[in-house]
Amino acid sequence: MRDGNSTPPGGLAGDQGAEAAAAPTVPAPGDAAGEPGSVHVILSPDRTTIVLSGEVDADLGPDLAQATTDAEQAGVPIEVDAHHVTFMDSSGVAFLARLAMRTPHRVRLLHVPPTVQFLLEVTRIGELLDVVEDDHRS
Repeated sequence: MRDGNSTPPGGLAGDQGAEAAAAPTVPAPGDAAGEPGSVHVILSPDRTTIVLSGEVDADLGPDLAQATTDAEQAGVPIEVDAHHVTFMDSSGVAFLARLAMRTPHRVRLLHVPPTVQFLLEVTRIGELLDVVEDDHRS
């Protein structure tokens, strides 16, 4: 999992003393608005669960692509838990569309926050997924 706020071991390269410490820093785009996003894939014999959290944007592109590959290879139904998503751009929408189009089972989208629900409606990607309000598994 990546964290845009981490400092590399041993501090910053090229330590420049007090001048560097006094200089103001400008957050990189995507860092100022909220927490970095993450993607976790949980494989089980009867389903693959992909848990998204934080900002789901272009920075997560490689992680989203790997999650798609892992889920496809498992060959079981897929569910995506979006409960902790704080922001989603077209990268996240494209990820959901790819999952829906490339897997034989209908993808279930769980715990959808209002910002994601809005994107599903506007882009009509929600028609390709089963949006589940409450997860009642037996």
